[in-house]
Amino acid sequence: MTDLLTAVSLMFIVMGPLLLIANRFDLPTVPFFVLAGLPLGFVIDLDLTLELAQYGIALLVFSFGIGIDVSAVRTVIVDSEIAALGQILVVGTLGALLGIAFGVAPTEALFLGVAAALSSTIVGTALLNSRPNNNFVRDRLSRSIHFVQDLLAVLFLLLLAAGTIAPGPLATVVGYGVALLVAAILINQYLFDLIGRLAGDSSELMILGVVSLLVLFVGAAELAGISIAVGAFAAGLAVRHDPVEYLGLFNGLKSIEDFFVAIFFVTIGALVTVPFIELGWIPSVEKLVLAGGLVLLTAVVKPAVTTAILIYQGYEARSATLTSLNTDQVSEFALIIAIEALLLGYLTQNVFDVIIFAAAVTMVTSSLTQRYDEQLYRALAERGLVDSRHGKVDDWSTAPAEMSGHVIIVGYGRQGQRLVETCEELGQPYVVIENDPARRETVTDQCAAVVVGDAMERYTWEKANVEEARIIVSTAASDVVSRRILSFEFDTDVTLRANSRTTAMELLDAGALYVTHPKILAGQRLVQQIQALIDGDLTPAELREEQQSELDTLAEHLPPHLR
Repeated sequence: MTDLLTAVSLMFIVMGPLLLIANRFDLPTVPFFVLAGLPLGFVIDLDLTLELAQYGIALLVFSFGIGIDVSAVRTVIVDSEIAALGQILVVGTLGALLGIAFGVAPTEALFLGVAAALSSTIVGTALLNSRPNNNFVRDRLSRSIHFVQDLLAVLFLLLLAAGTIAPGPLATVVGYGVALLVAAILINQYLFDLIGRLAGDSSELMILGVVSLLVLFVGAAELAGISIAVGAFAAGLAVRHDPVEYLGLFNGLKSIEDFFVAIFFVTIGALVTVPFIELGWIPSVEKLVLAGGLVLLTAVVKPAVTTAILIYQGYEARSATLTSLNTDQVSEFALIIAIEALLLGYLTQNVFDVIIFAAAVTMVTSSLTQRYDEQLYRALAERGLVDSRHGKVDDWSTAPAEMSGHVIIVGYGRQGQRLVETCEELGQPYVVIENDPARRETVTDQCAAVVVGDAMERYTWEKANVEEARIIVSTAASDVVSRRILSFEFDTDVTLRANSRTTAMELLDAGALYVTHPKILAGQRLVQQIQALIDGDLTPAELREEQQSELDTLAEHLPPHLR
């Protein structure tokens, strides 16, 4: 225990100054976490580092299980299954062949294929959650792909625990894993709310109850002889619930998650065997070449394969590309699979070092590609490597080519639907631009003129006949989309939506006619309601009824996964 506390203390001592630098210059933190781990690999024992990595990954897998929102990915789950499976088949096969080409034994080459194929839920989710609005099509696709891959990784861990291909042992470990997952679902459905009622308003008691469930599932996994990550994943599914209903609990768990995210990335750095320092020249070159091939497969080939599959399935190029850039790293599940294989003797230290090195590199590069994903997509599109003119826009759109004097409405959420209703009441022609698969059927059924395409692409605006439009009204809660619309420099007046006062001022200075700000509008609405109560124009009962009606309307306008 003393050694463990010393190791964690050293991690945070080294991490602190580096994080201050990252914060001061607004830089991604992941590279600094990994960098902090490099010198620690020389002073912390390897066995202790592996133990920290195992438990750190297990706790992060637990956090991922908690955050799974099946309803949020339901509209893209079939597409993501195909993308995830296709990605694993193609990239995994290439990874295994790469290892065999470099003289790695076929059994070990299999683990290289796993490392190349699986993507990191931790990195992907952390980057998604860093955005103000993380419910775009690409975000739901990314979450769904990670979810499918993690389920396959859990199955692989169970097979690894069996240690044989004999039907009996395989059936036993898979049965244990399925039993844990079934128990988790039953607890989530029938016992979790009971724990909440017993805890009352005490968030501390809820956290204690949840941690007890985690210990119970991890202990059950160890007793069954399977990976603790499987038990932690099942525990997360047992706790998965509405964050709003248990806000104190999930805020507390978020702090725990942040702590172990830091530990995870530092241990990755600590596990890296530094070439030319800890190894001689020839072994260093050999490992770097093999690791370089694995990095190339993970950071370049895998996103390319994912993009191609999603475009083939009907997604426009931008959503497909941005989704794929959220899968360009080695998965934490691949790492725990590699650790388990190393401890069981299925993987040599040399191949393990290659996987760790590739993981460290791709987790650093992934934080950068996510930061500059829009710029990367634009560069690819301008060079013709991805075709921004998507054929499905023509197939699904219903906007007449000869329209003029119309209003272009970007987004068919609550605000978009109200704008459509107003246009129809006034007899004003309009065109709706929407690319969310969850709304595609609704918008095409309910609106007279629709362009099913990405507002970030010029061809979408050509389909909407923007040059003849009277005004553009964007309801998209994305500063990136707002800035992109202004960059087209249309002659038509543009009204936009901003997430902050500073951005609203920037958009106005850049040429927007008007910029809506949700907080300002909400404040104005509240003032109007209070003034109506004071003046006697509105009774409390009428105000309550009006609010209930608005909430019902909001539920009708939102897609199912947001209700």
